[in-house]
Amino acid sequence: MHKYKELTVWKKAMDLVAEIYLETVTFPDKERFNLISQINRAAVSIPSNTAEGAGRNSDEEFRHSLSIAHGSSYKLETQLILSHKLQYVEEDKSNELLASIEEFQKMNYSLQSKFNV
Repeated sequence: MHKYKELTVWKKAMDLVAEIYLETVTFPDKERFNLISQINRAAVSIPSNTAEGAGRNSDEEFRHSLSIAHGSSYKLETQLILSHKLQYVEEDKSNELLASIEEFQKMNYSLQSKFNV
């Protein structure tokens, strides 16, 4: 088992979730049960899967959970690109969030590659 609260990748993901939640409150009310819900769930999935994997019994299970978190980060990335296209997120903020996601993806991939499973 790994101490997920000490993992830099988990901390980065938690910061990202907070940024995402702060941004989605500015979306139109009509997106409350659509895009806002999708974005927030994808964002929360990233640190949640990281933590879940850290609590599993093997490195293989941890790596699998990191892989799921990785996929969620790409889902979130796509949803943010769409949000920008719909003019719900300004370009500067969109670029900032996308850069945070890319940083997470690099960190996560690096951590996954440390497991020889």
